Amino acid sequence: MSGVETGKTVPTFTATRGTTDHESFDLEEHLGDGPVVLAFFPGAFTPPCTNEMVALQERLTEFDAAGATVLGVSADSAFSLGAFREEHGIEFELVSDMAGEAIREYGLEIDIPELGLYGIANRAVFVVDEDRIVVYRWVADDPTNEPDYDELLNAVETA
Repeated sequence: MSGVETGKTVPTFTATRGTTDHESFDLEEHLGDGPVVLAFFPGAFTPPCTNEMVALQERLTEFDAAGATVLGVSADSAFSLGAFREEHGIEFELVSDMAGEAIREYGLEIDIPELGLYGIANRAVFVVDEDRIVVYRWVADDPTNEPDYDELLNAVETA
C-alpha cells in the first residue's frame, strides 16, 4: 500500500537530477503551475522500465498540451539516468533517488532478490494537480506491469 493516497497533499522531496552534472532536484519547484506526473520506476535499462519511459516520451506532446510536467523517479544513479535519457531520447526530467528517501516516503520500496535489487522503487504513477493534491494514483501489483497510458493521460487532462 502506498504511503501517498488520492485526495491528499503530495509530499515534496529533494533528490538529484538524472544528468551527468549532478544538480539538485526539488519537487517543490515543479508544483503549482499545472499537473505533475510522477512516474516511479524500478530501474533504467530494464525492458519494462524502458518501455514505460519511452511510452511516456511518445505521449509527451499530449502531456505538454495539457500543461503537465512529467518526471521519472528511480533509485538509479544520476549518471545512469543521464545515459538512459540520452540513449532513449527522453526529453522529460529523470530524478535520481539513490538514497531512497522519496521512494520510502511514497511507500514504494521493494526488493527483487532474484535480480539482486534491494530498496528500489515499485512502478507507480501519481498525478498531482495545481493545488498539490494527488488526483490519480496507480501502483503496480507486479513491477513488470505498466500503467494504462490512456487512463493516465485522461487523469492529467482532467486535473
